[in-house]
Amino acid sequence: MEKDLISKKELLELTGISYGQLYRWKRKNLIPEEWFIKRSTFTGQETFFPKERILDRIEKIKNMKGELSLDDLANILSPNLTEITLESEKLVKRNIVSKTTLDFYTQKKGETEKYVFEKMLHLYILDKMFESGKINFEEGGIILNLLEDQYPKFKGKGGELLFLRKLGISSCCLVSSFCDIHFEESMKIIEKMNLSDLIEELKIKIA
Repeated sequence: MEKDLISKKELLELTGISYGQLYRWKRKNLIPEEWFIKRSTFTGQETFFPKERILDRIEKIKNMKGELSLDDLANILSPNLTEITLESEKLVKRNIVSKTTLDFYTQKKGETEKYVFEKMLHLYILDKMFESGKINFEEGGIILNLLEDQYPKFKGKGGELLFLRKLGISSCCLVSSFCDIHFEESMKIIEKMNLSDLIEELKIKIA
């Protein structure tokens, strides 16, 4: 079995949660449906999860559920987008994105009075990429165009952003969660970012 998956039995034993809790959190959308992965084994069909992500999610739920209701937690942890908007100065003042990233976006797309959640997510992704030093402004433009053109197809479905480079030539793509992608040896994955994780981070920042 793939090393990055954990069985339901192992998960319950490792985290100390019950079967009922796990599926109650699923019904509340605290744990995405696509994380419940059915696989055939020698004992029949079993349920597995992406190990690091499910363990991190359960830890978050345990730490936050004493302060928030399950419905409030769902609003933060669910990949579904909210109707949040923020002015540009608040994005910078609250350290959601840097002024450099905001200025870059403005140069590319023009002034925006208020940013809806989807646009904030685009900015947040760019800001993290710029901060890492892995991309330049020209490559930032490539990523921004990809997000604006293709991200609407991924809303609420999860997925990953891959930034690639081959012989100095940059490219990027959005892929569905849990799909296998294999590149030839000279293609290097410079950065891989999970969209659901980024949405959670951003929601917590602006909550």
